[in-house]
Amino acid sequence: MKNNNRQVSRIMSRREVLALSRAAAGAMLVVFISRKSSLAQAESSTDTAASSTADSTLPNCVVSPQQTEGPYFVDDKLNRSDIRSDPANGSVKEGVPLQLTLRVSTVGSTGCTPLANATVDIWHCDALGVYSDVSDPSFNTVGQKFLRGYQVTDTDGTVQFTTNYPGWYQGRTVHMHFKVRTDATSGQSYEFTSQLYFDDSITDQVHALSPYAIKGQRTLRNAGDGIFSNGGDQLLLALTQTTDGYAATFNIGLNMDSASDGVNSTAPNETAPPQSRERLPASV
Repeated sequence: MKNNNRQVSRIMSRREVLALSRAAAGAMLVVFISRKSSLAQAESSTDTAASSTADSTLPNCVVSPQQTEGPYFVDDKLNRSDIRSDPANGSVKEGVPLQLTLRVSTVGSTGCTPLANATVDIWHCDALGVYSDVSDPSFNTVGQKFLRGYQVTDTDGTVQFTTNYPGWYQGRTVHMHFKVRTDATSGQSYEFTSQLYFDDSITDQVHALSPYAIKGQRTLRNAGDGIFSNGGDQLLLALTQTTDGYAATFNIGLNMDSASDGVNSTAPNETAPPQSRERLPASV
């Protein structure tokens, strides 16, 4: 899995981007920029001067690192934008609202292209660290479907979700899961799975509020999470505060031609059984 992350997480240099721009004859490309990209630090003064007039139009294409699916994915086929409620009884999970926009594109030799008609699932735990529709030693929520759902990308490769800021549970930092799936006309499908993370300082503020505070202080932060260490810094959400919560837009770049991606792209030994609470295997 570590090798896969290294293969799909390469950031294109500005020289490569300029070359692609010339080859594509000015074709419009979608910008993918890591929240704390090392690209800016690596730019030489020559590159900066040469591209100063094009910074606002040229892309920095980044292929997103894949990460483990974990034990709690359930294909409930809930096509909905607001995933906070349980369809069975209409109850809504309490928590700080989060408006999440995901923009999905393919990254190739000619740049980035928005990926339309892809199914994007997200799922995560509630404020007390509980997932829906699963049986676990510490809870049984089978039949409940809160904080799960999918949307289909539009022509711009975009989906939007209304959810809550996640809580925490033993063995993991605060995170959210997502999966991108396509069904090509040829019948060949593609699947990419990864996770999204949150700034620790913002999490501290959110988790001091009700109902998060009921669970007490979390035991693991980003730096101590073994799964986060495999590309998590490229999967951090850049949050902005809204009137009642937070909002974030995240760009997902897929290398669909890479041998390291594809159907069931997550490594089998990274998917832990439910009783392990998604703790990282010792071999990783």
